[in-house]
Amino acid sequence: MLPTVNWLCMEDAMFTYTVTELANRCNTTPHVVRYYTRMGLLRPERHPDNGYRLYQSEEILWLRFVQQAKSLGYTLKEIKEIMHDADDEKSPCPRVREILLKHIVENRQRLDELLSLQTRMEEALKQWEEMPDGVPDGHSVCHLIESVTNAAAYKKHMRANNLKH
Repeated sequence: MLPTVNWLCMEDAMFTYTVTELANRCNTTPHVVRYYTRMGLLRPERHPDNGYRLYQSEEILWLRFVQQAKSLGYTLKEIKEIMHDADDEKSPCPRVREILLKHIVENRQRLDELLSLQTRMEEALKQWEEMPDGVPDGHSVCHLIESVTNAAAYKKHMRANNLKH
């Protein structure tokens, strides 16, 4: 079963395409077309005389579907599963929603972690404004980083002790 969006024009529907022609038609590279073919996302036929891969016009739809799904954050493995559902004439929509919801939750977690990192970095830089440069002395590599590590450990220790009392 093909994606339902009609991205084909009449000109596309009449031809077969080589790897390079398909790539050019879909604004991608031949390397990407070959990779997607190896992954089973595209299914070319072989030219009987020279063995070249020849893609039917329907492969334009599949390739554009893959590009659109990737733009929404789906992995190639997930896209393959979605396409498999469509090939089996099952609705891929429940899987599509489930995967996207999972990605949204994961992205929010990563964003929270990045915001936390950004705060730590800004706090460290502010703390370092008043600190002189140092030279390693055998007990220290860089006192700037070590001061942040020590301060963080101290804060964690204090929070743990306050929670216990």
